[in-house]
Amino acid sequence: MAADGDPIARFLDSVLADEGLRAASVSAYGADLRAFAAHMTRRGRDLRDADRDDITAYLAAEVAAGRRPRTTARRLSSLRRFYGFLLRNGETARDPTDAMEGPRIGLNLPRSLSEGDVDRLLEAPAIDTEEGLRDRAMLEVLYATGLRVSELVHLQTHEVDRSAGVVRVMGKGGRERLVPLGEEALAWLGRYVQEARPFFANATGTGSLFLTRRAAAMTRQAFWHNIKRYAIKAGIRVSLSPHTLRHAFATHLIDHGADLRAVQMLLGHADLSTTQIYTHVARERLKRFHQQHHPRG
Repeated sequence: MAADGDPIARFLDSVLADEGLRAASVSAYGADLRAFAAHMTRRGRDLRDADRDDITAYLAAEVAAGRRPRTTARRLSSLRRFYGFLLRNGETARDPTDAMEGPRIGLNLPRSLSEGDVDRLLEAPAIDTEEGLRDRAMLEVLYATGLRVSELVHLQTHEVDRSAGVVRVMGKGGRERLVPLGEEALAWLGRYVQEARPFFANATGTGSLFLTRRAAAMTRQAFWHNIKRYAIKAGIRVSLSPHTLRHAFATHLIDHGADLRAVQMLLGHADLSTTQIYTHVARERLKRFHQQHHPRG
């Protein structure tokens, strides 16, 4: 696939093959590296011959253009991986990113919901309709498992073992994990499968678990629209994201004493440091609770 003379294409082929990254992640690497390649072209220099001054000038231009620190840090990370690849393959004599420090990024705590907020959100769908019963089951499964919305909507019927009370999930990078469902989510899922899914399936034989009126798999965008609608109905004022219930799942587990490693496994994080942000969320909640209720808070 990669042109022999294009080191960026070879690098992208390598990470796609070796790490199983999603196409979107590989595309982001490509965009970062092509932008830097254009910068090098303007300086009249070959990409393989970049030095620290080239990268410093590039990042300074990015900052001057108003790029956020997180974007600049991501681009430096892309360059690190790219030049590490070239160095390992003997295509450059040095790594120009070596010992370079990225911009400081403030801790970006995920927005979460209180347990009361979650209860109101779960109760928002009208369960006397097929759509409402389906949406209640989807919300219950999402909160019970901490799945990504994309993982939820792609679930197949054979990936749910209701007798064992677990769901088999294929996550990022092709990593598979088993996640417990819990009694409440199992009960709502059972009702949906028995009472509502046959209405949507329409004898098509599709294997997707959560269906629309067209007997097609629920899309990420459609379900996200439903979440926002139910949040308004429930009177939830917190600004939501597609990962809000995933964040709530992790935060509430840690609030109740769950082991961080267990939460990491349930979320499907490759790195424990990704999961550790939820300990910061829990600490911030405790601080606010102390300030609100302690007489000298």
